[in-house]
Amino acid sequence: MNNSYVYLIHKIRVSLLLILFCMPSLSLAEEGMHAIQNFTTHCASIVALGVFGFSYLLVILEEQLHLRKSKPMLIAAGIVWLIVALVYKSHGDMGTPETLVRHNILEFAELFLFLLAAMTFINTLHERGIFDWLRVLLLKRGFSLRGIFWATGLVSFVLSPVADNLTTALLMATVVMAVGGNNIKFVSISCVNIVVAANAGGAFSPFGDITTLMVWQKGIIQFQDFFVLFVPSLVNWLIPAVILSIFVSKEKPQGLLEEIKLRHGAWVVVLLFVCTISMAVCAHNFLHLPPVLGMMTGLGLLKIFGYYLKRRDHVNHKGEALQELEDEALVIEITNSHSLRVNEHYNIFKAVERAEWDTLMFFYGVILSVGGLGALGYLAIVSQVMYEGMGATSANIFVGVLSALFDNIPVMFAVLAMEPEMSQGHWLLVTLTAGVGGSMLSIGSAAGVAIMGQARGVYTFFSHLKWSWAIALGYVASIWVHFIINKALF
Repeated sequence: MNNSYVYLIHKIRVSLLLILFCMPSLSLAEEGMHAIQNFTTHCASIVALGVFGFSYLLVILEEQLHLRKSKPMLIAAGIVWLIVALVYKSHGDMGTPETLVRHNILEFAELFLFLLAAMTFINTLHERGIFDWLRVLLLKRGFSLRGIFWATGLVSFVLSPVADNLTTALLMATVVMAVGGNNIKFVSISCVNIVVAANAGGAFSPFGDITTLMVWQKGIIQFQDFFVLFVPSLVNWLIPAVILSIFVSKEKPQGLLEEIKLRHGAWVVVLLFVCTISMAVCAHNFLHLPPVLGMMTGLGLLKIFGYYLKRRDHVNHKGEALQELEDEALVIEITNSHSLRVNEHYNIFKAVERAEWDTLMFFYGVILSVGGLGALGYLAIVSQVMYEGMGATSANIFVGVLSALFDNIPVMFAVLAMEPEMSQGHWLLVTLTAGVGGSMLSIGSAAGVAIMGQARGVYTFFSHLKWSWAIALGYVASIWVHFIINKALF
């Protein structure tokens, strides 16, 4: 797809967001113990809204401007809260802004540390060769193109609840591109299937998507309660997958000769990751502690194991180097263990370094900016218009549509900040729609945007849009199934 079309769509997304925030109302909102006043008509509040809108526009034009998305959002967050403090101060209130911003920072800190631990595990699994091993395993099974289509979709659906939808989508896209080669039709359709499957799989697990993680960490839905969304999520993927598979050839691709050998300790890291997730769940469910405590404890265990890997690699490489010197009949005196420096040993801080720092800082900017706009009364407006005017069911379905137009993270954070009075069934509904709604457009989810960059010119906005009707059928069907099988929760 031509970049100008993508930018045009992005501009429409920003315009809609600004319209949504600017809808008039006279209501007041509550957050915690502090009443949030309605300053939406104050000139400074309008400036804050403009700053956020302009910053988000720069985020959307990231590829064209070559400006990392975190930079404008970090500045926007600072300006928005400066305006919040000044507006409240002018009305004689110095305590509310401090309390509210500390609350937002605490929410971000928990999310940041949780994601940092998870990203470090994922990067370590990649470094140990687990994902390459999985890719080669799929390619060597002798599947037909249609078999690869179903296999990559199924793995995407199963893997994304643990490894997150973005990582899963990129991995599976690599598989279909390796198999498909110049078969543009197969690669394009398979990429659509992967995006839908990865987003659907991530919707029924707290670890599958940032939005589900935020809902879980806020304590609105318990860990085990997310799994009632399994069947609706499965339906969301299967309906478009069945339709798409009809157009995939049954021919067999050429065999793969590549061999992948797992690095030492790969399965131990997998086990540590499972134990870490278990600790996070137990901390939250049984001890009523933030799940980030379990994740950071698991990260500590990974660091200890990383120390073992580093020492082992150092000893092995030193022994190999000494053997090479002896074979060449050279004499060298090694005075201490640091005489031979090896750069190939495992270093966990390299895994930490490869975390998505720009994305993490972007989350800070979004959470603080949206929280600041909420402190000025804008989220109360949206809450009144959507949840009081439209009703919870229509509003939550509409959230899914918004997730296809905007990034689902600010949309879901705005819903969580509004905290409308809803039954558990409706909270599960908005979790489902925010998670899978982005599949309707390629730009509606991180998975879709990432694959557009990876399969540039093959998987495009319009190649995905061609099948949006089938994805929309799955979206509607998943909501219908949720209402049927989980009706006792409403």
